[in-house]
Amino acid sequence: MKFQSETVSNIPPYLFSKINERKKELVDKGVDIIDLGIGAPDLPTPRHIVETLKKEMDNPQNFRYSPYGGCEEFREAVAAFYEREFSVQLDPKEEVLTLIGSKEGIGHLIPAVMNPGDRFLVPDPGYPVYETASVLARVKTVPFPLKEENNFVLDFDDIPVEEAKQAKAMMLNYPGNPTAASVNLDFFQRAADFSKEHDLLLLHDSAYNMVTFNGYKAPSVLQAKVDRERVIEFGSLSKGYCMTGWRIGYAVGSKVALKSLSVLKSNLDTSQFLPIQKAAAYALTSDNSFMKEYNEILEKRMLVMHNALKIAGIDSNKPKGSIFLWCKVPFNLSSKEFAEQLLDQAGVIITPGSAFGSKGEGFFRVSLSVEEQKLKEAGTRIAEFIHAPIKGGV
Repeated sequence: MKFQSETVSNIPPYLFSKINERKKELVDKGVDIIDLGIGAPDLPTPRHIVETLKKEMDNPQNFRYSPYGGCEEFREAVAAFYEREFSVQLDPKEEVLTLIGSKEGIGHLIPAVMNPGDRFLVPDPGYPVYETASVLARVKTVPFPLKEENNFVLDFDDIPVEEAKQAKAMMLNYPGNPTAASVNLDFFQRAADFSKEHDLLLLHDSAYNMVTFNGYKAPSVLQAKVDRERVIEFGSLSKGYCMTGWRIGYAVGSKVALKSLSVLKSNLDTSQFLPIQKAAAYALTSDNSFMKEYNEILEKRMLVMHNALKIAGIDSNKPKGSIFLWCKVPFNLSSKEFAEQLLDQAGVIITPGSAFGSKGEGFFRVSLSVEEQKLKEAGTRIAEFIHAPIKGGV
């Protein structure tokens, strides 16, 4: 018997699961692997946040079910965070919803606000979850191109008018994954105007908003002059606060859309463990001076890796934020072939651009989530790999 739905059978295996399987095979053979694949920060969660979690764990009242929309402390903390960082005022009761990570929230929002057959404008290249969550909801994705000549920032003229008219929602993601592209507030104003013109729900995945370099501050889409009822922004504590495994995030904006999302979530989950929510609330409202140090570390890593790739003969961007570099494949190979050969012959894991959509072909993504010395070693290995004979290569 086949215990698998047609919907699930249409979803390819999660790329990073396959990469991890190959990584384990090589590690078991004694190969020293440098993993520049999945984007999970390696810097520790700040000690004051960890200590708050321990304190909350000592309170037996916190072992009960959480309110479905998240505890009051966390939702108020998100509202306070938005006022402090973006001068945006939010109603914590109706315009903030707690998520078990922004990835979960995005996955649940699509069936909460769209019907099977609806059309969803998504970036190409873009975070794979936009596509897979749409497949599960039987929503049709309509990719729009992020072009190198535009620094991978959407040109709204690249979305055909008919496609925009037929779509129900549009997803943006800045600082971007995988491209690390960044935008200013003027861009979000154009996005807001475009969404209003075409009656779209505007979604913004802002997971990397606190990881920025060289004086750049990532804006919130809610800072634009926008009808808030047609906007939702997703945020996460995974990257800026280095709380990836804690699985805590939020969605803010449209009361109606968040209500729909909360109805779906209340029937599928019971929100995040209360001590995590309360520690996350403390994180959002307490001293975040550590971010300057952490971002300086990541910026230095970015410059080190960018320089190492340049020496190896590989073109890459020099981003203003995120934990990634977006790089050109140097040979007449597909991005998948290049990634596979680099892993097998040099012991370095990178992510092929094709994993992020057809427009990602010809590129690969490098994560900055290893220490500086490892990045230098990876750069050396990549350079040696490129200057050695390559099977099926040049």
